[in-house]
Amino acid sequence: NTLVYVSGKGIVLEEPSVVAIDQDRKIPLAVGEEAKKMLGRTPGNVVALRPLRDGVIADFLSAMIMLKEFIQRAHEGSPLGNPRMVIGIPSGITEVERRAVIDAAREAGARDVGLIEEPVAAALGAGLPVTEATGNMIVDIGGGTTEVAVLSLQGRVLSESVRVAGDELTDSIIQYMKKVHNMVIGERTAEEIKIRLASAYPMRHDEEPKMEVRGLHLMSGLPRTVTIKGEEIRESMAEPLAVIVDAIKRTLERTPPELAADIIDRGIMLAGGGALLRGIDTLLSHETGIVTHIAEDPLRCVVKGTGEVLKNPTVLDRVMSQSSQVM
Repeated sequence: NTLVYVSGKGIVLEEPSVVAIDQDRKIPLAVGEEAKKMLGRTPGNVVALRPLRDGVIADFLSAMIMLKEFIQRAHEGSPLGNPRMVIGIPSGITEVERRAVIDAAREAGARDVGLIEEPVAAALGAGLPVTEATGNMIVDIGGGTTEVAVLSLQGRVLSESVRVAGDELTDSIIQYMKKVHNMVIGERTAEEIKIRLASAYPMRHDEEPKMEVRGLHLMSGLPRTVTIKGEEIRESMAEPLAVIVDAIKRTLERTPPELAADIIDRGIMLAGGGALLRGIDTLLSHETGIVTHIAEDPLRCVVKGTGEVLKNPTVLDRVMSQSSQVM
């Protein structure tokens, strides 16, 4: 999702990062929720696509179209002039990918563009005391990337970014259905399965949910319905979840001893849409031996933290991404 925060108003927009384009006339037909409904259901001359993949811009033109449209919606269609913008980015992206974000924002009409790394923004949005001389660990499981960071005194001490997150969890469900049930399902169906059935840690047997799934049977080529259980979906997601756990363990291994002691006292904070996965906090507590908390509003932590920086850029100047001081 793309979320927009406007100073003085708060969060004014929360829409899926999807654009539908008419390829014949080269014009956008829909952006956001309306475009998401078209995924996998468009005629030949219309393509519904996601401009962002793995947390970075995969299609520059459609990313610019999407940004322009969202900026207009955020201001209820009235022309905004040239806004000042702060954008959350994954901590592990390259200089070229950073430049693409700045260029897309400027093409969409921004006057000044600042970049803030998502784990820092998530920590601010989750209410962690990042300005104090104490170690804080944040794990932000988004759509394209999982960001793991240790923060202290307004700065990032160390971090790791892995391009395994919500999208890979969805994809693992698609692959599982194909391999085990010989059934092809679309991205939207897989997303629904993830929301309704998925869990990261075993539940009581009588609590395991079930669901009927419709798709295309590979052997017969005809539509079919199968019933799947929550434990199957948990099994299908084991590999991407293991990558996320390993990234957290690697970051903990590199953490200075004094900060590690603080993290043991304070625990790990989870943010992002992935924090809503049932049992993810229990899995991380079990794997690391450190108590894991889920932020109060995990989906909006990054945008709230970015909003804090936008409101008070001088006080929080040090948390801005180092190579993005173009404001």
